[in-house]
Amino acid sequence: MKIRPALISWLQAGPLAAILILFFGIPVLVVVVVSFFDFDHSDIVPTFILDNYQDIFTSEVTWRLYLSSLKFAAIVWAITLVLGFTLANYLVFHIRSLLLKIGLFLLCSVPFWTSTIIRMISWIPFLGRNGLFNTMLIDAHIIDKPLDFLLFSDFAVVVAYVHLFTLFMMVPIFNSMARIDARLIEAAKDAGASRWTILREIVLPLCKSGIALGSIFVVTQVMGDFFVVKVMSGGQSASVVSALQNEIAALQYPPAAASAVVLVIVVMMMVAGILRVVDVRKELAS
Repeated sequence: MKIRPALISWLQAGPLAAILILFFGIPVLVVVVVSFFDFDHSDIVPTFILDNYQDIFTSEVTWRLYLSSLKFAAIVWAITLVLGFTLANYLVFHIRSLLLKIGLFLLCSVPFWTSTIIRMISWIPFLGRNGLFNTMLIDAHIIDKPLDFLLFSDFAVVVAYVHLFTLFMMVPIFNSMARIDARLIEAAKDAGASRWTILREIVLPLCKSGIALGSIFVVTQVMGDFFVVKVMSGGQSASVVSALQNEIAALQYPPAAASAVVLVIVVMMMVAGILRVVDVRKELAS
């Protein structure tokens, strides 16, 4: 039986489209619909109102929560970018042995063999007031009393985020750097280019797609997390998702749905901004 090419394309895309509609499209649609409902204590009232969105955009607390989340996203993005780019650059251009390169790359992924919660909570005994780091500083006579800002603070939140998400930044950059022709680097060296010039004029432009993908991974995960902020700040800091989680715990589903819709739109705008700066599809195709 001869099948038209156009029908073949639909048959190929049909199963994936059905899965996306069933497990992604319909749940998102339900959340959007519920965000316009009213609620009475723990009951959802199916009526169309805009009060949930009005409360979000007129609440000073909501604006502070978004500023806090964006602050964490920006700081973690900058630190993971520097660390991820440096590690990827070292592995690709300074390690000649393929076996050693693979071994070091796997070593970077060793923490991911354990639970995310365990890796995050492991910082508590290290950064605590009587933890290992403060003890070492006091024994070395560098400080006289323990540092209080190391744990249950914004600093601890950033440290945990960087620990959790640096690999998500490094892997896409590593893949982009691995595709750079080594002869191009050698030709630049023969032409008298310095390491900084090679990095600025060759490596960075050719790694834009990896930086963009890594940025998307890091930013979206920071914006969508609440557990790290809750645990590592000791309740001293908050984020948009932590407020959303509190609304769900209080059975306030319509306001929580409205918060989720606004958060998704904000994250989509951030991703769109990254993709506008770097055309990932064009970069990968070239």
